[in-house]
Amino acid sequence: MSDDRDLSRIAALLRKAESTDNEHEAEAYLVAAQRLATKASVDLAVARAHTAGRERRAAPVQRVVAIGEPGKRGLRTFVQLFLAIGRANNLTCDVARDSTRVHAYGFESDLDAVEAIYASLVVQMVRACDAFLKSGEHAEETVRRRVRVPGSGRVNRRTRELEYDFTVVERPVHTTTARITFQEAFAVRIGTRLQEARVQAEQQWLDEAPEQERTGAAVVLRAREVELAEHYRAHSTARGTWAGNRITVGAAERSRRAGDRAGRRARLGGETEIGGARRGIGA
Repeated sequence: MSDDRDLSRIAALLRKAESTDNEHEAEAYLVAAQRLATKASVDLAVARAHTAGRERRAAPVQRVVAIGEPGKRGLRTFVQLFLAIGRANNLTCDVARDSTRVHAYGFESDLDAVEAIYASLVVQMVRACDAFLKSGEHAEETVRRRVRVPGSGRVNRRTRELEYDFTVVERPVHTTTARITFQEAFAVRIGTRLQEARVQAEQQWLDEAPEQERTGAAVVLRAREVELAEHYRAHSTARGTWAGNRITVGAAERSRRAGDRAGRRARLGGETEIGGARRGIGA
């Protein structure tokens, strides 16, 4: 199967998803795009198995993906979106401590597909979040904050430390909190949708394979996972765990629900051509 042909077909599905205003059609194109990306990856794995020893086999590679400039707020949520897409497309990733870049490990076809899907979805996420914040809906929700009572400081005679009185007040959800919560929920929903599409695609591929080939197909899939894992262990220099994988909890429930809805409605659109230069965040 030709990589170029697969990418062209995925790109066509992305353009169709972007052009339709019908939510159900957009969902169908999203599933089809993910299914094709999964199937292409599976077929390439089979091809690698059949061509072993006869020609140079495709091997996993590492690609550095720029997420944003240092100091830009909310980069963690952009990384979360990329990781959600990557997990559904057979990538293993390391993340820079400041969330400005991702070191992605996988096969070229999977990396191209992930970058194409991410390029579309990150733009949709930002636009949907901006529209939500502009509506002011997030400010209608209040949260309880524990704040210091002014002028209540006194010295503890035993510890010689200052002590203060506190009170609980109701305050509107801060815009930054609303944005982060919205975009986290968007990324989680996208990850769920793409994972479901991947499972469906792999199951369909196995179901359609001749009965005598199904066991071999499962072995090929497992061998591919092992090859990726070995490549990652051999080349990753990551130390520790990325702190940005935490999810905000508690406040801004309206923002979370709004982000989830936006993730459900998101289309896979052709913001950039597959394999081409990716638009910068916020551009």
